[in-house]
Amino acid sequence: MKLPLQITFRHMEPSSALESRIRQFASRLDKFSAQIMRCNVVVEAPSQHSHQGALFQFRIDITVPDEEIAIQRTHPVDHSHADPYVALRDAFRAARRKLEDYERKRRLDVKTHVQPLHGRICELDPKRHFGRIETDEGRLIYFHSHSVLGRTFDQLTTGMSVRFAEEMGDLGPQASTVHVIP
Repeated sequence: MKLPLQITFRHMEPSSALESRIRQFASRLDKFSAQIMRCNVVVEAPSQHSHQGALFQFRIDITVPDEEIAIQRTHPVDHSHADPYVALRDAFRAARRKLEDYERKRRLDVKTHVQPLHGRICELDPKRHFGRIETDEGRLIYFHSHSVLGRTFDQLTTGMSVRFAEEMGDLGPQASTVHVIP
């Protein structure tokens, strides 16, 4: 962290034990991102007028290049947050997940969803329970009868349009799932 950690207590006296725990959690965030420029933590105790079992709230603001990560943990259903240490732990877990997401985006390591490929069935061998799909680019892709979803292998005919997911098999490319396009 480039700037020192700032901790603010609202509606309560500062607690050195809680502050120490906050510093431990904040120092662990550096393992997930070396880009942290600033971190502010606000501890808000339940108001004095609340009923017993009111929940602690933590706000964590983290500044990294090109982004501001803000975590506000309030779980009205989670009564374990009446304990400030539990609420603190959960808030820093959320901050860690957000930092991991930030780092994945920064490394361009985000998950992309591959669109299913399209083709048509050009060969069927009912005795050996396999077929071949010709893709729009003219490639031939093997598929086994167990890869067909939504229909039985016996219901397939050559010329049917299909979408499929391709993977590398022992002998070359193969379709792992085959859906007939109505």
